[in-house]
Amino acid sequence: MQSKLESKILKPLKVPKKTRVLLLVDVINPMHFPNSQAFLPYALVAANRIAAFKLRLEKCNVQAIYANDNYGTWHSSFSDILAACKKLPGARGEIARLLEPKTEDLVILKPQHSAFHSTPLLHLLRKMEATKLNIVGFSTDICVMLTATDARMNGYAVRVPEDCTAAESMHRKLEALRQLHETFKCSIQPTLRSKDDR
Repeated sequence: MQSKLESKILKPLKVPKKTRVLLLVDVINPMHFPNSQAFLPYALVAANRIAAFKLRLEKCNVQAIYANDNYGTWHSSFSDILAACKKLPGARGEIARLLEPKTEDLVILKPQHSAFHSTPLLHLLRKMEATKLNIVGFSTDICVMLTATDARMNGYAVRVPEDCTAAESMHRKLEALRQLHETFKCSIQPTLRSKDDR
């Protein structure tokens, strides 16, 4: 016989019908990579903007989905990654605590750069009947960009607010955003100048 805890954990979640989604890419992140010290100040600024944007979208009934790297920890769950990142010193831990998911947020783990590659994201979005994605997170020129281009190729309207992403340099960030806007027709309008909570 199942215990009450097991019953609660294994209870299927009804997928909400939401046309608009906030997709947070790799925001729970240990940031242990070469040149991470140059990246962290940009990431902390973006994290604060992401937190404010997420709160604003929650009030507009926009569903948040975290698409997070598993960092090669095939034996771990997202909760393990979150717990480890929250304990990190300095900006690394501050970002994880600031952007910790809420109970109603959805989470998937990804093994590669794009949140669509080898994950259930596309299936989930179709079940939700989503049409518009706001994509935020790290890094602008790698995981965010590849996720956004895959989203466009799958037919979604995409916004990548320029103030809600970060890269190792401003040049790399701006070049990635330019390509997303000019080539893939993504909106890159910053949240601070827009009331367009798509």
